[in-house]
Amino acid sequence: MITISGIKYQRELEKLPYFNKKTASILVGKSDWNLDKKIEQLRKKGYLINLKKGLYVTANYLNSQTDKSAYCQYIANFLCYPSYLSLEYVLSETNLIPQAVYIWTNVTNKTSREYKNSLGLFSYRNVKKSLFTGFIKKRVGKFRIVVASPAKALFDYLYLKRNLGADLKLEIREGLRINWLNFCQSDLRELAGYVYLSQSKKMEKMLKIIENIKKK
Repeated sequence: MITISGIKYQRELEKLPYFNKKTASILVGKSDWNLDKKIEQLRKKGYLINLKKGLYVTANYLNSQTDKSAYCQYIANFLCYPSYLSLEYVLSETNLIPQAVYIWTNVTNKTSREYKNSLGLFSYRNVKKSLFTGFIKKRVGKFRIVVASPAKALFDYLYLKRNLGADLKLEIREGLRINWLNFCQSDLRELAGYVYLSQSKKMEKMLKIIENIKKK
């Protein structure tokens, strides 16, 4: 527990999973240059953690979280808003790819970007607004997070994938190391809906290959 002085509403500040400078101004009791100076002081002492420019959490709040992964999933939705967890992170969590993923991978309808902080690396890839769908809200620990379904995570992964091998069939069957046994028929039907929505010739080719894989 880090002790600190000079904060007007310290207890209230430490209850927040994240806050911006406007909220900090109210709870710390300072504004303008004095607020910037206080925030920098609190950061140097390790009391404030910078999630991204202008967004913070207290070390005391973070240290009180017994499930850091749940918190990271939650905060991933807000570092770039709107966004949802998808791509390799969700594929790994749902056992569609065998490798562990240590980057919080997300999809947004804003420009692609990355944020790196003491919690790790948060990556955001852009899709057009018509494809910003296929996600659900679910509870992880005490947090409600926004996350892609397995089918949408796979669609996002294949849709955004660059530098696929010349032999597309071999790449999808083996090269990408996707566990097709864990991809069920209802997932396949859902995937087909996103492919239709995308109007992408590349995705239509991939869908036919995946359908053939699932027939065997």
